[in-house]
Amino acid sequence: MQDADYIIVGSGSAGSVLADRLSASGKHKVVVLEAGGSDRRFYVQLPLGYGKLFYDPAVNWMYQTEPDPGLNGQRDHWPRGKLLGGSSSINAMVYIRGHKADYDEWGADSPGWGWDDCLSAYKAMEDTEAGGDAWRGKGGPLFISENRKGLHWLVEDYIKACGQGGLAYNRDFNGAEQEGAGTYQMTIKNARRNSAARAFLRPAMKRANLSVITGAQVTRVLFEGKRAVGVEYLRGGVRQELRCNAEVILSGGAINSPQLLQLSGVGPGALLSGLGLPVVLDNPNVGNHLSDHQGINYTWRMKVATYNDLLRPWWGKLFAGMQYFLTGGGPLAKSINHAGGFFKTSADLERPNMQLYLQAFSTLLPKAGERPLLTPDPFPGLSIGLSNCRPTSRGHIYINTPDPLAHPVITANAFSTEHDVAEMLAAVKYLRHIAAQPALASLIAEELRPGVGVQSDADLITDFRQRSGTVYHPSCTARMGPDAETSVVDAGCRVHGVQGLRVIDASAFPNLIAGNTNAPAMLMGWIGAARVLADAR
Repeated sequence: MQDADYIIVGSGSAGSVLADRLSASGKHKVVVLEAGGSDRRFYVQLPLGYGKLFYDPAVNWMYQTEPDPGLNGQRDHWPRGKLLGGSSSINAMVYIRGHKADYDEWGADSPGWGWDDCLSAYKAMEDTEAGGDAWRGKGGPLFISENRKGLHWLVEDYIKACGQGGLAYNRDFNGAEQEGAGTYQMTIKNARRNSAARAFLRPAMKRANLSVITGAQVTRVLFEGKRAVGVEYLRGGVRQELRCNAEVILSGGAINSPQLLQLSGVGPGALLSGLGLPVVLDNPNVGNHLSDHQGINYTWRMKVATYNDLLRPWWGKLFAGMQYFLTGGGPLAKSINHAGGFFKTSADLERPNMQLYLQAFSTLLPKAGERPLLTPDPFPGLSIGLSNCRPTSRGHIYINTPDPLAHPVITANAFSTEHDVAEMLAAVKYLRHIAAQPALASLIAEELRPGVGVQSDADLITDFRQRSGTVYHPSCTARMGPDAETSVVDAGCRVHGVQGLRVIDASAFPNLIAGNTNAPAMLMGWIGAARVLADAR
């Protein structure tokens, strides 16, 4: 018996958009299977509450990488959302599309994914507070806060210092140019997180032809020959099957989607057969090409008050809470990354290769088991972070057991190329360059991390290997491309070599874009849905 037309596995950034777009006409029965639960939780809706979700297994897959030589042998913590909205429900809410050239690179091998196509899709998807223009959309389902009001006053000094250091002000990183310093736009609406679930999935759930099943972890895709005909999933300890008469669409993200493909017999043949799994399709690209941005913070003790002074004491927490509940404002109503920017580590580069993050607080003394956004250091501190935009290091994600409930093995291979080490070395020096400008230097008491004793190139490299980590943008593990020799899905997001199966999420990025990945993940859902509907005609 057929139970659905389309089965969507995962309700994250791409899956929520797919659910909305595929069910909009009312012609198709769509079922979304989500391993996690509801997004109607206080700390999910509270913008700054994401610090409480960083180590919360109730909403977080809590992945860990293998010990990484590039990070001095440390394991890195990789939080991923396990609830409606996926990682868009636990992320820092920064809305960045990426550079125009990123999408031109996508479109070079995958027709329909070039910049002009993606710009049109973004404009249709967006309802940006900044206003519609040649670059931005107005009236779409996704509201994006311009984030101009209620910023910490150090934002102005930071932007001024960047200008003094040669990095000009940029009003809109999603506009005509990406390079520059400025404030970040946020997926926040009316002082609440505007996740993909809130913007797309929740409105769509009112439709009779859309069903969302939570607590349902898909364990494998069901095949008849090489055609996907449904999925098997566990819910409440009971194994169930759901069949479809059109397609199965994987939207679990860069970790879950390649894991599920491998569990279903699509992936590196030798790996799968060695685990006793039947091989439906031997494609060694499944789980490979893992790309991610690596980031680090430099931290200073300040002569002036920062959010540490407000959010550390109990009375400050009480004040911030009252400010939020009475006015919808204050630090709890925003991400901690009020401002940032994009810069080049070398003048001869054609586009920025580094991203900046300003945080008017510091957390050098973390509280165990919590990302301490609400418990900062007991002194005024400021952090400026950065992450690389175009790393050349590549990792992989492989299962090592046929148990679908076991986490896959994540090998990140951070800083595994000389290119990535060299540009990060240049980038951390630039952080000190910004801090040395008059607008900030007069406010700084001392550098705390890494500290003035860390000066040589060798010591700077040792420091960033020790203190760097993911900025939570894993991508490309089921990458898009023209053939199965180098990729997993085609330009229609159809898995090469099988029928009735697509992957539409960040794992299908042809390459990693420059910036935060939530916006392009939603874009994948928007354009991917159009491809699905075009093929259904």
